[in-house]
Amino acid sequence: MKMHLFRSVAALSMVLALAITSLAQTVAFDPARMDRTASPCGDFYQYVNGTWLKETELPASESRWGTFNILADRNNEILREVLEEASATKHRVGSDQQLIGDYYSSCMNLEAIERAGASPLDPTFRQINSMRSTSDVVRVLGALHNSGIPSIFSFGAGTDLKDSNAVVISAFQGGISLPNRNYYTDTDAKSIETRAKFVEHMTNMFKLLGDNEATAAANARTVLLIQTSLANASLAPVDLRNPDNRYNMVTVNEAQELTPAVSWQAYMRARGVPVQVKKMNVAPADFFREANELLTSTPVNDWKTYMRWMTINSAAPSLSKAFVDENFSFYGQYLSGQKEQQPRWKTCVQATNGNLGEALGMEYARRTFKPVAKERMNEMIDNLMVAMRERINNLDWMSPDTKEQAQYKLSTFKRKIGYPDVLRGYKGLAITRASYATNNLRSNQFQIKRNFQDLGKPRDKTRWGWSPSTVNASYSSANNEINFPAGILQPPFFNFDADDAINYGAIGGVIGHEITHGFDDQGSRFDADGNLKMWWTADDRQKFEERASCVVKQWDSYEVQPGLFMVGKLALGENIGDFAGLSVAYDAFKKSMEGKPRPPDIDGFSPEQRFFMGWGQIWASIYSPEAERRQVQTGPHSLPRWRVNGPLSNMPQFREAFSCKAGDTMVREDSCSIW
Repeated sequence: MKMHLFRSVAALSMVLALAITSLAQTVAFDPARMDRTASPCGDFYQYVNGTWLKETELPASESRWGTFNILADRNNEILREVLEEASATKHRVGSDQQLIGDYYSSCMNLEAIERAGASPLDPTFRQINSMRSTSDVVRVLGALHNSGIPSIFSFGAGTDLKDSNAVVISAFQGGISLPNRNYYTDTDAKSIETRAKFVEHMTNMFKLLGDNEATAAANARTVLLIQTSLANASLAPVDLRNPDNRYNMVTVNEAQELTPAVSWQAYMRARGVPVQVKKMNVAPADFFREANELLTSTPVNDWKTYMRWMTINSAAPSLSKAFVDENFSFYGQYLSGQKEQQPRWKTCVQATNGNLGEALGMEYARRTFKPVAKERMNEMIDNLMVAMRERINNLDWMSPDTKEQAQYKLSTFKRKIGYPDVLRGYKGLAITRASYATNNLRSNQFQIKRNFQDLGKPRDKTRWGWSPSTVNASYSSANNEINFPAGILQPPFFNFDADDAINYGAIGGVIGHEITHGFDDQGSRFDADGNLKMWWTADDRQKFEERASCVVKQWDSYEVQPGLFMVGKLALGENIGDFAGLSVAYDAFKKSMEGKPRPPDIDGFSPEQRFFMGWGQIWASIYSPEAERRQVQTGPHSLPRWRVNGPLSNMPQFREAFSCKAGDTMVREDSCSIW
């Protein structure tokens, strides 16, 4: 039976390759990309990818470039073909082809967008200007939220963390425009400079709306003041990793006591909430206390200024060139290091995928991914599940009681592969070729209204969070499931031309990563049913935390740029996923070779060595310095060099494969061990 579970990956590779032959990578692993002057025991990432890193230039329109970007670019070309075909002819109104074709056409119609300028926002600006009191501010806040314009806090229907089958109202911290609260609160020179650049950017935007220089500058300072107050009341990214900090279920009356300035009943009527809400998640509570104080102490005219900014900042990418350019100069160039904007077609492909991802993605799946590939992918997931089960059984630090709970959780894992089997559709959404900005507004309103319709119903766990064309994978704590869209199931993650070792190191490592997310610092807080519940014994949980602290300490020591270090707590979940997932994948790979002739060396490398080379090649990436800094500050993923070197430096399997010795950089003296 085990031999069946661990059948050759080549069978799966063949099916996937046949499904995506137009995208196939001709060389499974190209030794020419390596840096032979580097030592695998000194810097494995450099050893595997060094020549590629040296010879690859960062495209001017990108802030980073690597395997994920290259595959996404290939997928975008396919999506472009789909959209250009859809936009070339008329289709039945409301059909997927009509929606995606007309949306794409409206985005590509730069002449119409230029003529419109910022005029699509005039009705919203009139609403904002009508405010005279705090109650008016709350009323207009509801109108902005109904249009998808973020302001003060976020509000919507979502999963009850302690009852994964229930859909509840959740109000959460928000209202800022920089990547996270630390951008407002940190006092280092770069953070101070960033806030000055932000004020300069807002000033330019207000001037584009018609304000004179002095008024625009004053308005920008007002917005920064309000957003800084909201940021000071917000939890930091590291604190948000604790799900307890995101959960504060209260009655509506208790919420009203928390925020007297916000009439929640009136606000929910303005939002069109279709059911009588008795309880809601309001988190973090301290944020809403401060937001309430801010609502009452801030002059209404300042709220007008703030809401004008939130409106223009949200809509800028869909407006005329002057707004697009100014938006790009700050968020693209300054914060991310892009030198120029993407080609318009690519922007419009991504926008269509973001707003109509199910309709566009299903056409992508029909063209590139065959149903039989799901069966083959399931077999490899089965391989990794067996390996994870054995690793749990063999843990010497975990008690039988906690092992039993862990095994039960693992046994209930669900999986989504390729594309959704149940489609939601877009019935009721009106998209035309007339106005790109209006299409975005309608799409926002449609999604928001549909979100509220889930209230009072059992949560639908069949839904997908990804478009099928996405080059990514995920684990959902609430669903206790792993998800692999069709977009990632192609070379070099999965390659027909590759041997089992390369594939187990690449897609196997990704599968293991997602499986072990169910047992990282956050995922391990949720039980088999997806509920926030402590299923560990107190002693075992303490042992887990001690082992996790080793991972935190390790990544805290990595210096990305002079004075800029990785944040171990922020990236802890992803680092555990990489480390544990790769360990599980290696076990599965070794198990797959049992009872078979040993595979020959390829290009002078053993199967064990090629396993780690498969992992190393998928993370080959180059970043702008700005993008590196932003990745470190916002997480939660480590930068690629440390996604490779970090886990491997803890693994005795790697040391043995490359004959590394004590004292080598890739051999940690105090190595970490969790799963």
